[in-house]
Amino acid sequence: MRRTLWLVNAPMGPRGLKVTTTFHDFAIVTFAVEPERLAPLLPRGFDAEVFTLDDGSRRSFVSAVSLRNVAFGVKTLPRPWFTFAQINYRAYVRYRGERAVWFFGTMLGSPLAVAIPRYVWRLPWHAAEITLVARWRGELCETYALDARSHWGTATLRCTGTTEPMGRLDGFAGVDETRLVLTHPLRGYSRRRDGRIATYAVGHDRLAMTRANPQEARFSVFDDLDLRPGARPHLVLLMRSTRFIVELPPKTLD
Repeated sequence: MRRTLWLVNAPMGPRGLKVTTTFHDFAIVTFAVEPERLAPLLPRGFDAEVFTLDDGSRRSFVSAVSLRNVAFGVKTLPRPWFTFAQINYRAYVRYRGERAVWFFGTMLGSPLAVAIPRYVWRLPWHAAEITLVARWRGELCETYALDARSHWGTATLRCTGTTEPMGRLDGFAGVDETRLVLTHPLRGYSRRRDGRIATYAVGHDRLAMTRANPQEARFSVFDDLDLRPGARPHLVLLMRSTRFIVELPPKTLD
């Protein structure tokens, strides 16, 4: 049995809901950007995490995380459950000295599923047309094709998988630090549409992701934020599926 790793961002009260989902065709596309470009995009109290790459340059990291939610629903309630594609846009930061993830926003391939997060919880979630097609042979991804379009931006990803494990990423001390920062962030925050800061908790098994070879990776959200991520990502990681638990609704810092 795999050990469940809980990542707690903000403990929820007794009224919190446990939403379960399975992430299929899970990809993390990470770009190295200049810290001076990321820092002005963060609210007071949040600092861009800075890493020294093997060539001596200092960079911050941002990631586009794409996936298909399958059977997304409240654990204790009967159907309806939802299936839809999703893209999260995030940066790796420090808040009060602790490592965290800052979410710029989310694209969701379901107008119905986006309604409550956007209009009730006021999260920066945006309805989008998302096409995600991946072909797998066992745990090897033969092809991965993502296309998305919304009023907020566009996204395109083309890559092929490998059997090479995630390993150490250039800029990190070792495998454990790579895993902690990129795939198992301990805290997550985002700015609500009313300006307040929101946070929520997630839990999942330890992720066994593998490296991918990207042919094309374009995410206009990062360009519109003037992060200038460049044409080639620093790293692309893939995983066929994993189960997540999300505790909702989000809390606010104040």
